[in-house]
Amino acid sequence: MNVPLSIKKGIDVQLEIESLAFGGMGVSHLNDMVTFVKNAIPGQKVTARITKKRSSYLEAQSLEVLAKSPYQVEAPCAHFSDCGGCTFQNLDYKMQIAAKEEQVKDIFQRIGNFRDLPCDSILSCEDKFHYRNKMEFTFSNREWVPEKDDDRKPSNYALGLHVPGRWDKILNINECHIQTPIANEILKIIWQTVLELECEPYDIKEHTGFIRNVIIRSSANTNDIMVNLVTSQEDIQSIQPIADTLINHFPQITSIVNNITNRKAGISIGEYQIVLHGNDYITEKVGGYEFMISANSFFQTNTQQATKLYNIILEEASLTGSEIVYDLFCGTGSISLYISTHAKMVYGFEISMSAVQDAMQNAINNKVKNAWFFAGDLKDLFRNNLEAKNLEMPDVMILDPPRSGLHPQTIEDILEKLPKRIVYVSCNPATQARDSKELCKKKYSLVKLRPVDMFPHTPHVENVATLIRNQS
Repeated sequence: MNVPLSIKKGIDVQLEIESLAFGGMGVSHLNDMVTFVKNAIPGQKVTARITKKRSSYLEAQSLEVLAKSPYQVEAPCAHFSDCGGCTFQNLDYKMQIAAKEEQVKDIFQRIGNFRDLPCDSILSCEDKFHYRNKMEFTFSNREWVPEKDDDRKPSNYALGLHVPGRWDKILNINECHIQTPIANEILKIIWQTVLELECEPYDIKEHTGFIRNVIIRSSANTNDIMVNLVTSQEDIQSIQPIADTLINHFPQITSIVNNITNRKAGISIGEYQIVLHGNDYITEKVGGYEFMISANSFFQTNTQQATKLYNIILEEASLTGSEIVYDLFCGTGSISLYISTHAKMVYGFEISMSAVQDAMQNAINNKVKNAWFFAGDLKDLFRNNLEAKNLEMPDVMILDPPRSGLHPQTIEDILEKLPKRIVYVSCNPATQARDSKELCKKKYSLVKLRPVDMFPHTPHVENVATLIRNQS
């Protein structure tokens, strides 16, 4: 359908928001055209400006709320209107999870062409705030000034989060409502200490300056705390006073490390690291297992929901104790170890060497003898690693890839190894639906979806898809 000539980019229109699209934009219709509206929630009537015009849809930006939504609630965060991280803090939680469940169903129908697929009700999150066990913040000499303060000049010092659409501007964050209270206290002390010590914040445009990022991890079940200070160069004289100040204020901190990277890309993983205090790892407990987590290793960022997610994975794997299980993208081995007592043998595969080292140590620490781990890129691991290539074939395969989903070669490897059952975990249902469609073209049938809300107040949704090998 063509867009009427009267509708042009830049015009302002009134819209009634009907639902939420995957990714967090409101959905409306203008002259029968689907219109995606940024910063709008279901039930609102808004004045919006058309920002994009395509043959089959429009995009718009909400400018003014003309009528409040009956599902609208007060957002507790002072940064809500500027940050762009927790875009649904102003939407009733029941509506949030209902929208996410519908999005998963719609994506699998639209992208995967799956019809009449059983989908369990979404698993909600009990702790809707302070649930993240890890947050990353960025230092910058280019502050983003909040809209309410636009009469003042930007500061040349900021510590916080990127605002939407600006890779070079940082919004100062005083308190983040989805990280733990102790992490917020630590963040404030770091902000003040770095300012007092006159450490030069990194300039992402000019690639000058010293201090780049801080990542704070706080374990939910062990009370371990890690602070990872990322700098552009090694300078113990400059970084150690920050660590000393933190220990004076927070003696319960168990690990402070300094990751050093001179890469120009805005990434927080260093070429190497220095331990400034305590261990180079923290521990976390999930179920009856304790996991060692180093600074650059992946671990589920919502510990309480991770336990529920792992129970779903275990249930969908339908293990009897005699199966060989492959855990692809295994991270620090948390899923592998969690299911190990129910399997004959579990093999984990992960690109990060530090994560594999953590996984091996986690197996030793938990006295798990039927789990083994391999480091390498999964798109060529089964060709380049002779030991992995010659492993016994899997009965069950668990997949938990990054948002980009599976590489085509990894899909080929799965189809070659042909496990009886696949449990596919994903934080991006769009790529999950795409990959499931490929797996189901010949050899598999998708039998169930089980969405899980790991990140309340954000557009993100986790989903577990179960695939069964066809009898033929």
